Amino acid sequence: MLEVETPLLCSTGITDPAIEPLLVERGTSLHQSRFLQTSPEYAMKRLLARDGQPIYQIARAFRDGEVGPRHNPEFTLLEWYRPGFDHHQLMAEVAQLLQHCLGERSLHTFSYRQLFQELLQVDPFNASVPELEALVRSAIDIGTMAGDRDLWLDLLMSHLIEPQLAQKGICFIYDYPASQAALSHVVEADGVLVGQRFEVYVDGLELANGYCELRDATEQRLRFEQDNARRREYGQPERPLDERLLAALEHGLPPCSGVALGVDRLLMLATGVSDIREVLAFDWERA
Repeated sequence: MLEVETPLLCSTGITDPAIEPLLVERGTSLHQSRFLQTSPEYAMKRLLARDGQPIYQIARAFRDGEVGPRHNPEFTLLEWYRPGFDHHQLMAEVAQLLQHCLGERSLHTFSYRQLFQELLQVDPFNASVPELEALVRSAIDIGTMAGDRDLWLDLLMSHLIEPQLAQKGICFIYDYPASQAALSHVVEADGVLVGQRFEVYVDGLELANGYCELRDATEQRLRFEQDNARRREYGQPERPLDERLLAALEHGLPPCSGVALGVDRLLMLATGVSDIREVLAFDWERA
């Protein structure tokens, strides 16, 4: 596997409404403002489309508005891509890495649907929006909050399911609703559309996010535009589309899967600390 290095300063930022990049203002050598990368994903896919070989990178990443015991605005990602792998094969490789770094731990794998059915007795794909909202309100005081299906599913995941994962060691969750596909390939499974992506939790701490990667440039452009439509709806600034990534997809991305793993959080797990500042030489306030 080839180690690569990609720019930290990028001409476009991610469109996902849930992730905000940090902006570097235009200066003497910068003819336009640049975004500090939230992940090296886009640039690494451009390399993958060009060369078609497995690649990895340990890179700095930056996200605005994320500060706390588990978040620092500047952090480290280990990201890698495997041509010819589906997301299940990549999950197996991630599990091997985690067992090597953290020692033997119990290992559990759930589909998104299975997890909701076993822990909450609800089918996240077939339950109505009012049913999901009622389940949230029965367990969480959210005041007058309103939203769509994905909001209620996210709240159920973060407030009711994630706490139960703390006792399950290494836990993989895969095949998310198509509306949460992000940059993953969408297929039909058991009568519903799912995004072929996975997330990894260790002792209840979210550690990695992986995809069986979307390769269709037209579909990717549509998802970027849908992201910007949601940004307008939420009062967030729109983000320029990464035309270079779209051109790379048009050229041809090989069938592949990729994953991004938080190195600082991995160190938290390896050392048994609960605050990310304890594994950083300089946290955001001391930088």
